[in-house]
Amino acid sequence: MIRKLFSSTAGIPETATVPRHVAVIMDGNGRWAKKRLLPRVAGHQQGVERVRDVIQACIEQGVEYLTLFAFSSENWRRPKEEVSKLMELFVMALEREVDKMHKNGIRLRVVGDLAQFSPQLQELIRAGEVKTAGNERLVLTIAANYGGRWDILNAMNRWLAANPDATTVDEAALAEHLSMAHAPEPDLFIRTGGEQRISNFLIWQLAYTELYFTDTLWPDFGAESLAQAIVWYQKRERRFGRTSEQLVEH
Repeated sequence: MIRKLFSSTAGIPETATVPRHVAVIMDGNGRWAKKRLLPRVAGHQQGVERVRDVIQACIEQGVEYLTLFAFSSENWRRPKEEVSKLMELFVMALEREVDKMHKNGIRLRVVGDLAQFSPQLQELIRAGEVKTAGNERLVLTIAANYGGRWDILNAMNRWLAANPDATTVDEAALAEHLSMAHAPEPDLFIRTGGEQRISNFLIWQLAYTELYFTDTLWPDFGAESLAQAIVWYQKRERRFGRTSEQLVEH
């Protein structure tokens, strides 16, 4: 399953009718709960349940990489009670799901500035990554306390530490230090909940990604919704700087 990674700005990557890598901003949990006169945490709980369905749908569709934006570096600005509940849900999800992921051949990766999380959560993340490291059916990446600008700055600092005497850096060298270096650039980006922005998510990696926005709230987004997004993707003309005529010739 593992194939060579490729930069869409350095060359023309291979494409297929099914996106190899799908990245998702799971938005709308709070609004889903509010519509039902429920506390916001109920929406987040339902959102966690939906993750399982979407993972299975990705496997059935032939998607190889799924990246989910679970908690941004800006989400610390939310009410403390909500943040605390989100951390509890993260712990519960890891405790409950890692064994199931391992049995189903799913590899878990978690990217972001994890130092701000509790020691318990950090250990669960490490243990989950180690346990599933050899799996190749699907690579599930959770972006937690993640920000695109943080990712680029962190990569630059890591590169400088490894190359203290260098004066310049090229794209390929810096990309190796990005938190998503283990995955190809996303082919399809999905944001649920009606907002139409990328919110500091994978801003390096989304350079040539197809952007799909839907009004569907994340707790209502399932296998059928994913299939609709992939059908939309299949109608896109991925030119990577070329003309439509060049695609026909190719």
